[in-house]
Amino acid sequence: MKKLITLITLCISSVLFAQDITGTWNGLLKVPGTTVRLVINITKTETGYSATMDSPDQGAKGIPVTTISFENNTLAFAIPAGKLEYKGTWENNIIKGTYKQNGYEIPLDLGRDEIKIEKPKRPQEPQPPYGYYTEDVTFKNENAGITLAGTLTLPKKEGNYPAVVLISGSGPQDRNSELLDHKPFLVLADYLTKNGIAVLRFDDRGVGESQGVFATSTSADFSTDAEAAFNYLKSRPEINKNKIGLIGHSEGGMIAPMVAARNNSVAFLVLMAGPGISGDEILMKQNYLINKAGGMPEEELQKLGSVNRKLYDVILKESDMDAIKSGLSQIYNTEMKPLFLEKGIPQEQIDQYSQMQIAELTSPWFLYFIRYNPASNLEKVQCPVLAINGSKDLQVPPQEDLAGIKNATTKGGNKKVTTKELPNLNHLFQECTTGEVSEYETIEQTIAPVALNEISTWIKQQVK
Repeated sequence: MKKLITLITLCISSVLFAQDITGTWNGLLKVPGTTVRLVINITKTETGYSATMDSPDQGAKGIPVTTISFENNTLAFAIPAGKLEYKGTWENNIIKGTYKQNGYEIPLDLGRDEIKIEKPKRPQEPQPPYGYYTEDVTFKNENAGITLAGTLTLPKKEGNYPAVVLISGSGPQDRNSELLDHKPFLVLADYLTKNGIAVLRFDDRGVGESQGVFATSTSADFSTDAEAAFNYLKSRPEINKNKIGLIGHSEGGMIAPMVAARNNSVAFLVLMAGPGISGDEILMKQNYLINKAGGMPEEELQKLGSVNRKLYDVILKESDMDAIKSGLSQIYNTEMKPLFLEKGIPQEQIDQYSQMQIAELTSPWFLYFIRYNPASNLEKVQCPVLAINGSKDLQVPPQEDLAGIKNATTKGGNKKVTTKELPNLNHLFQECTTGEVSEYETIEQTIAPVALNEISTWIKQQVK
């Protein structure tokens, strides 16, 4: 009898133990082009449970989970500020469920075992000690009322060096412009500093150690951050105030001319895959090239292009936000939805996709970008300019954009402009096969040596 009681007790203990949801749960979120590890840390409270979420691959730790419950073997939690929610059922010590963010649903199972991902090889990434002087700095953007944080690298601690500010591309970027385990701005800063050029790179506003809000900012706002970085360099005794230039990548290549157009003390510009044509034209060509590289038939490319053109025209023609949203919604319902239904995509998923796309298209950044034509500022730039593009860049097409930069600067009377298309390089200036975005992560090289040499050699010619 005693053995039976002991057995029953063990069984009850086992059940209770199995239902203990507290502790750490690990999941691997599979999104197109990459995977992201998520870690949920659950603790018991007097009234229920509390939790935090980590995203190790995005450098985020301790994100507060707003609501969490565990009832009838079902775990549910949500972070409304991030439009994120999860619901899953416990089965054999695995929680099988669905992760939902911005209306987009992805299967996500959570388990107790830590998920380890082999770190990809990045042979160009410099490792300390660097062999030159580095200093973490902060500087103020007085117009925005925010303090920005970055890293200044000098060939030696003391001297009188030419210098550059690095301006990142679209999306929230840290000072290294880290993407898919590549740190292109760290690699570029390392190369230039070793070649006698001081470099200031900084976290975008609202990212890393920089203050401000990224989500509601536009390229015009970011240009004031870049100008604040430029002015900070002018205040440093180790920097030659007459030899400070700007290097911008992608959107940064659009922002750099904004600063130079209103500040004639900018000594030179390097535009890496910088736009030379209007935002809507870039997006039209970008969508076509990326989908074509992905294997989309020409007939579908033309249909999709026609729909995109109508969407962008609504944004260009309308100024009232309600009218824009109404116009976009009508186009999605009458033109995009039939294309998706033909492919057998469920109605609910189409509606979720449409809502997500409309939210993105009507964000402050997107509205500004699609309406912006860089020609107006490029025409005002009078300092020397080097504009380079990879020949296999599918995001900022080289021929159209380099021609746009050349035409605008020529119209402005600037004869100190060099444009170059570098063979077999993609948007990130990696040596590549196809130029597709999916290749970025698989290529070990961060920036091709030919691009690094082109930039360094040209700058040294300008500041000698």
